Amino acid sequence: MNGFRRREVARRAFAYEINRSTYRFPREDEKSPAYVLTPLGVRVNRVFIVGALLDKEEIKPDSGIWRIRVSDPTSAIYGYVSRFQPDALESLMEIDVPELVAIVGKVRTFEVGARIFVSLRPEYVSPVESGVRDYWVYETAKHTIERIKAMERKEDEDVKLAWQIYNPNLDEYRAIVKQALLTLKGTIAEGEEEEEEIQEFEEEFEFEEEEWDLSDILKE
Repeated sequence: MNGFRRREVARRAFAYEINRSTYRFPREDEKSPAYVLTPLGVRVNRVFIVGALLDKEEIKPDSGIWRIRVSDPTSAIYGYVSRFQPDALESLMEIDVPELVAIVGKVRTFEVGARIFVSLRPEYVSPVESGVRDYWVYETAKHTIERIKAMERKEDEDVKLAWQIYNPNLDEYRAIVKQALLTLKGTIAEGEEEEEEIQEFEEEFEFEEEEWDLSDILKE
C-alpha cells in the first residue's frame, strides 16, 4: 500500500449513541486512525450526522476555536471547529443559528476528572433542507436497527466487547429509533425528491448504504 491509508467510512449514527461511545481503542501508531466503540458494537472513526445547529460560540476571544451544539431527534452533541479544519470553519462562519446542517466529522473522547466526554471534530459542515434531515433520520434508523440485531446475535468481536464494556439495554435503543422515526410522521415516504442531494453526500464522503425494512418498528 506504500503507506497509503484509505479514508475511513463515515458511519450514520444518532447523537444518542455517539454520546455514549466512551471506549477508545488503543492506536497502533501516531498516524493510525483513532477509533471509538459505540454501545451497539461498531468501531467508529468518522460519522455523518444531520441536525439543527443550535449554538456556535468562540470558546475564548480570538482563540479561533468554536464550540458548536447540534441536535437530532434523539439528543444533542457538541463539536469543536478550529483553523485545523478550514473547510468546516469557513462554512460555519457563514451559517446563522438555528439552522439545519449536515456534518461529517471525527469522533473524539476526552477526560475531565473521572468523566469521559464525547465530541465531534467536524471536517465538513453544510446547511441542508428539512427533506435531507428526514432522509438521514430514516437511513440512520435502519442502520441502528441492524446494529441492534447484530448485538442480539453476539457473533462479532466488537459486539462482544460492547456487551462487556457497556452492557446496553437494547430496548432503550429501539425506543430511541422509534422516537426518531415518529418525528417523520407523514414525511417518511417523501424523501425521493432529496435523494439526488443525499447521493452526492454519500459519493463524496464514502457513506455505507444498505436497505432495511422498518415496518416492524413503526408498528410497535
